[in-house]
Order: sequence, then C-alpha cells, then structure tokens
Amino acid sequence: MELRRLREAAHVTIDQVAERLECSGSKISRIETGQTGVTPRDVRDMLDIYGVDPEYADQLLKIAREARQKGWWQLYGDVLTGAYVGLEAAADHIRSYEALVVPGLLQTEEYAQAMIHAARPDISATEVEKRVRVRIGRQSLLTQDDPIDLWVVLDEAVLRRPVGGRAVMRRQLEHLSQSAAWPNVTLQVLPFSAGAHAGMDGTFTMLLYDESAGQNFVFASNAAGGLFLEKDDELQRYGFIFDYLRANALRPDESVSMIEKLTKEL
Repeated sequence: MELRRLREAAHVTIDQVAERLECSGSKISRIETGQTGVTPRDVRDMLDIYGVDPEYADQLLKIAREARQKGWWQLYGDVLTGAYVGLEAAADHIRSYEALVVPGLLQTEEYAQAMIHAARPDISATEVEKRVRVRIGRQSLLTQDDPIDLWVVLDEAVLRRPVGGRAVMRRQLEHLSQSAAWPNVTLQVLPFSAGAHAGMDGTFTMLLYDESAGQNFVFASNAAGGLFLEKDDELQRYGFIFDYLRANALRPDESVSMIEKLTKEL
C-alpha cells in the first residue's frame, strides 16, 4: 500500500514502473495489492524511481526484508489456510464481538481443545492439538513487550455454555477475570437483558493498525474460514455496530463481577 501511495505521489504509472523494472504491469499491481511478495531489490528499484528520501527508503527496505521472514505460525501451514493469524500479529488494536465462544486470544488450553474438538469432529486428535498450539501461541500478543490492545464484547451465552464440562469452564471463567485486569484488555458482557441488539447478524473482529494506509480489516468468521472486509463503508458500519454493542453491554467492572458470580456457581 505504501509503494502504491509513493508511486501515485510521484505521478508514475504502473506501466512506467514495469518498463523500468523489465517486468509485467500485472506484477506491479499484485505487489501493490498484496497478492504477491516483493524482493528487497524490487523495493529498492521502485523507491529509486519514485525519488524517495534515502533514510525513509532504508526503513521500507528493512520492512521488505523482515516481511520475507517466516512467522512462527507458518510452521502450522497444514492447519492454517487463511491470512488471519499473520494480520492479527501485525495489528495494534483488536475489537471483537463474540456470541458463541470465548475469543481465541483469551481461551485456556483446555477450553480450546474442547471447543475445537466439538466444532471439528471430522479432524484427527493430532490436528486438534496443532490448532490448540497455534491458538495458545497467538496469546503472546497480549503479554509481549508492546502488547496488542484488545477490547472484547462477549454475549452472556458465551459464559453460560459449559464447554468441556464444569471444571474446564470454571477455569476458563477464572482466566477471563484475570485477563480483564491487564491494562491492555477491556472485557464487557452483553447480558440477555439487553434484548435484541446490533450484533445479532453475527460475530466479527476488527483488526486496526496505527500506521493505517487504509489497511484496517473486519473479519467475519464462519465454518468455511471467514471473510475479510476492508471497504470504508464496511469498516464504518462495523465500527458503529461495535460502539453500539459496548454502549449496551455491562461496564467492565460489572462484567467481571458477573463472570466471578458465574465462576462461583460452577
């Protein structure tokens, strides 16, 4: 996206860049839309064409080199077919509404195992374990030196469905209470008493980036993997829905109190 912005600022066409790099225009287009990777050499040549300041060019070249390094999750490519985990790892803020399950970033290992096994009865125990390992690995985003900012609205049904049995669910609820105390985590419960609400069309997660060049996403999950939405009107619509949900949910302190009450009941 930054390469596209710099090209347009330099008033250079895709065909002109392709001619200079001795490649097809479709290759430049795929690079700018993120459909294909780009070598540091191509980045350097493109930035030279655009007349980019050397200091800024060095920063972009560093990003290009780092982008070619595999993330830890790519070791699990046999169980991960989408781009979500990589996009999540790069995000600065996550806004999520969940109506059925605890979000993966807040799941205990036991809960994750029970949930995946129930949701995917067609896969082997080995594959379940791999998916659990990925889910637990993702949670380092919340505890790293520069942790991600997470805000979750949970439907009350999530807390009352005993995934894995009473003991597993009790430990999961305890983990939610503990996680809610972290400064980078905000947790709210949308109670049954709220009645009909704006999130009834389905769950979703917003991935937001501080240095945004229009690359924010909404991920609407489903059994087939999920759908990424990135148009401005789509982002605005889901932003409105999330604001409505958190306005109608219990306050964070009230939410923790409800979770603790349900924990005692278990």
